[in-house]
Amino acid sequence: MDFKELKKKLSSGGRMSDAEAVELLETEDIFSLGELANKVCEKKNKKFVHFIRNRHINPGNICVNRCKFCAFSRSAGEKGAYAYTIPQMVGMAKKVAGKVSEFHIVGGLNPDMDMDFYVDLFRALKKEVPGVSIKALTAVEIDYLSKCSGIKINKILEILKEAGLDSMPGGGAEIFRQKVRGKLCPEKIDGKRWLKIMETAHKAGIKTTATMLFGHLESFADRVDHLRRLRALQDKTGGFLAFIPLPFHPKNTKIENTHPLSGLDIIRTIAVSRLYLDNFDHIKAYWIMTGEKLAQTCLLFGADDLDGTVIEEKIAHDAGAESKEAMTVEEITRMIKKAGKVPVERDTFYRRLKVWN
Repeated sequence: MDFKELKKKLSSGGRMSDAEAVELLETEDIFSLGELANKVCEKKNKKFVHFIRNRHINPGNICVNRCKFCAFSRSAGEKGAYAYTIPQMVGMAKKVAGKVSEFHIVGGLNPDMDMDFYVDLFRALKKEVPGVSIKALTAVEIDYLSKCSGIKINKILEILKEAGLDSMPGGGAEIFRQKVRGKLCPEKIDGKRWLKIMETAHKAGIKTTATMLFGHLESFADRVDHLRRLRALQDKTGGFLAFIPLPFHPKNTKIENTHPLSGLDIIRTIAVSRLYLDNFDHIKAYWIMTGEKLAQTCLLFGADDLDGTVIEEKIAHDAGAESKEAMTVEEITRMIKKAGKVPVERDTFYRRLKVWN
């Protein structure tokens, strides 16, 4: 890879090709890759690195699907299965009132948690903990609510938005290419359906994030195919707030012959995502799944966001994530400063709330 020529191409407004992206995912010149990704990142975000005060709330882990990569889901009645009531979740939310700006709410596909359940939950949260943004329900969950209720996706989103839904997370994207997706999560909606639901959300004025689960059965070409489809939809709607590459954790899953990703592979994927997704403003190094120290390193390889305080993350930890389940603002800002960057507290929509000099 001629990094000088690539830099010249990108600086003049050219786009990275799929072949170039695959080559970079294989490169051993990690320092040239990092230098270029960091420059592109700083051109978009200066030296700012974003974080949010957020609280994860998982309504339950009961799910009708059995995705092989998932260590979180359970069947009703199975050991470890749980489902919170609305009052229980409101109670969790009230404990952090005034301390967070976002509730992140995702769970399994539970037949007992229908449209009315989520409408009542969102309304209760808005009433009891006003001023906190609700980021909830993946495209997979929205699709399930539509199938169970017989209500079309656009109407589902309209109803949920009126009830208090502010934005949607990007979970459930996994890997779009069906050859891999069919082995990884055959019961889940396909990539085209995921993209269509996100497009519908964007048209409804609901911003979302986008994710990619990598490091399992996919090839580098599969990763780039995933990025290409996201870039194309972002060109069309502009509705994605950030991209989040999620390293696969194999512990307690049913995916055989996989091993934990190397740090270099994670770093390269972050950097290539920053260079390829030229129409995304933000690339997140999700410290829960990368680990705190590697997430900090990713800030020099194109990432400008660390997610946030989180508070009680369960999904990644059930799959063997060794990071903590929460971080304080002091820990996050210290991590960012030690990387030579400037911490910026943000809200869901990346509006800056405070610059931590």
